[in-house]
Amino acid sequence: MRITVLTYVEEKERSTEYDVVVRQVVRALRRQGHQVAILGVHADVKRVIAGLQRRRPDLVFNLVEMFAENMFGDIAMEGLLDLLGLEYTGCGPGESYLTQDKALSKKLLAFHGILYPRFAVFARDADFETGGNLRMPLFVKPLRTDASIGIHRNSLVTDMKALMRRVATIHEDLNDSALAEEYIEGREFYVGVLGNQDPIALPPIELDFSGLPDGMPHVLDSKAKWDENSAAYKGTKSILADLPDELRAKLQKVSVDAYRALRVRDYGRVDLRLTDTGDIYVLEVNASCYLARDSEFAMAAAAAGIPYPALIQRIVDLATDRYRRGAGLRTRPESGKKLSANGKKEKEAEARKPAEDPKKPVAEGPKKPAED
Repeated sequence: MRITVLTYVEEKERSTEYDVVVRQVVRALRRQGHQVAILGVHADVKRVIAGLQRRRPDLVFNLVEMFAENMFGDIAMEGLLDLLGLEYTGCGPGESYLTQDKALSKKLLAFHGILYPRFAVFARDADFETGGNLRMPLFVKPLRTDASIGIHRNSLVTDMKALMRRVATIHEDLNDSALAEEYIEGREFYVGVLGNQDPIALPPIELDFSGLPDGMPHVLDSKAKWDENSAAYKGTKSILADLPDELRAKLQKVSVDAYRALRVRDYGRVDLRLTDTGDIYVLEVNASCYLARDSEFAMAAAAAGIPYPALIQRIVDLATDRYRRGAGLRTRPESGKKLSANGKKEKEAEARKPAEDPKKPVAEGPKKPAED
């Protein structure tokens, strides 16, 4: 199969400085016998289209997370792939929007009876929106950005003054609405989910905060995620969760329910908090989550007996099967024939023809032999 790995590159269009996950996915695909090419994109839409048309992939393995300086450009890229009639892995633009807008996600979870932290949205250009009466402390984060962007130690607030400072900072620095949600004290788990019609949950991964200094909030802020020299980074680690079978099954069921509620395609990760009373809260649903070999998703797959190359192949299989079942937006012309350039006009003209009177005799012309 011809597969193009589509990825965002920072700085310039022809850069080959890819995120580590790109080379890892490419190697895994080649080990499975696929013909693989990489297309790095930054801000040139014409180059994206030309590159895809030149490569003519059977499938696009979509790793794009933004476009130009737009952190939500991945949604537009998915729409472009749909318009080009290309098959690709992961969510489409609609599903991606559902998971990126955390307030909208929570409303869908509420409809399906899935527990989530009560919240309020502070938008720059809309009225204040709340999902219930809130109790301090509150965890304040950007409404749509991910990867712990905009999350810091002071994201956990205990009074109105601190709350409004964080809201203003998110508005000004990230140009995003602010989401304030009740802080859920408890253990944090990541549950990977694979599949479409019959999704399966992978073994839960627990985020271990035991190495954090005393008094530091148990949250994965930007330093804990990206700053290798910080106390937050050194004090947190992801481990395979040691759980009783019944509790593991509950976490997995909630995760699959949330995955389905937000219409995630192919693969994703659900972030959960488990309270001392046994309540399970969905914090976020991450569609098309990070796929590096050392990611929580790959770690969980390995624990389930799925090595990395097989995991990447499983995602390919899920995407191609989804299109075969007609669950993607791509349409194929019937009988393999392409519509002529003026096909639409011909059809419209045919539709405008007056209906013939069945009583009116029709003059017969010379008969032609039947065409094959």
